[in-house]
Amino acid sequence: MDIKAPTFPESIADGSVAEWHHQAGDFVAKDALLVDIETDKVVIEVYAPEDGVLTSIVKAEGETVLSEEVIAQFTPGASAAAETADSVTEDVPSAGAEEDRFASPAAKKLAAENNLDWSGIAGTGKDGRITKEDVASALLKPAAPEPAPVAPEPAAPVASSPAQPVAVDYSDEGRVERRVPMTRLRASVAKRLVAAQQNAAMLTTFNEVDMQPIMTLRKRYQAEFQKAHNDTRLGFMSFFVRAATEALKRFPAVNASIDGDDIVYHGYYDIGVAVSTDRGLVVPVLRNTDALGLAQIEDEIAAFGAKARDGKLALEDMAGGTFTISNGGIFGSMMSTPILNPPQTGVLGMHNIQDRAVVVDGEIVVRPMMYLALSYDHRLIDGREAVQFLVAIKGMIEDPARILLEL
Repeated sequence: MDIKAPTFPESIADGSVAEWHHQAGDFVAKDALLVDIETDKVVIEVYAPEDGVLTSIVKAEGETVLSEEVIAQFTPGASAAAETADSVTEDVPSAGAEEDRFASPAAKKLAAENNLDWSGIAGTGKDGRITKEDVASALLKPAAPEPAPVAPEPAAPVASSPAQPVAVDYSDEGRVERRVPMTRLRASVAKRLVAAQQNAAMLTTFNEVDMQPIMTLRKRYQAEFQKAHNDTRLGFMSFFVRAATEALKRFPAVNASIDGDDIVYHGYYDIGVAVSTDRGLVVPVLRNTDALGLAQIEDEIAAFGAKARDGKLALEDMAGGTFTISNGGIFGSMMSTPILNPPQTGVLGMHNIQDRAVVVDGEIVVRPMMYLALSYDHRLIDGREAVQFLVAIKGMIEDPARILLEL
């Protein structure tokens, strides 16, 4: 049977084969992961429809695929496994590929992540198959000393993934250069950010917030909060999501979007939380944040973070959104101007918390301070509204009871 690429949404024209998790001739169990297809927004996984053999691969890694295009041939049925494997043996180009079928996908992935040649590892699985545990055991063994090279040579760069071939060149001075193609996600992010700056009248306003009240609250109730909410930790982001939601209620223009010559005022609050991954920036969306408690927000953010790290975010996880929060502080950023996520008209930037000398009640004291930044589309939002929106968030963070009392 044909293995086809999934049906892409209207917003996605095509994709590219990121990684095959099995080789031609492999027996694959039902629902086992066959291939990752990378699109402009997410990585879509294609699974085996039933037990059988991956007869041949039509679309190699790095090739472009269209919606529902045939990417491989598959022979269903466990009974046909041996016969089909024999028939594709002639197509296997090298002994290395022949050995490849005796390592589990998890073992190959772990070995690749640690730059380990697993061909010499003794397999303990069925029929001598190399398992993930075999690779893990090999990684724990001390590495044998490598012989010294005869002459020093420039180190060859390592490709980050099979889908990103590396081209190596040398400058006139003999220095190594590495050229890799952008991932689809990175290219898509680049286009959207440039479009945001070209198509919006973007301005940024700043303020600072005293984080002492929130930090005191977290320290006082952290243990009790975790006990009451199944070990969910109380973080800073949930307070900012709740504060932003309450501020959006007071300033509907910041929660709106521009569609041509129309202004669309949203009667709901879907806040995107920017997450940085190895593949690029993604913005999963928390839905109906006005109906979520702090624990629910923390749980959803943690789930999105795990899915983003594993490349498991779905298109529906990132669709829509009326406002975005970006936390550059986790990387040590002191101040920045976040870029709008079109068609949204506002994005809040959080930054690093540092002890600074401030004046409180006429006295100089040391407090943990954070700079906040609000980038906004001046076509829709006036400076007065932007400043008042940020001041409202500042007030709620510095006096968390205002969030509960909606003051």
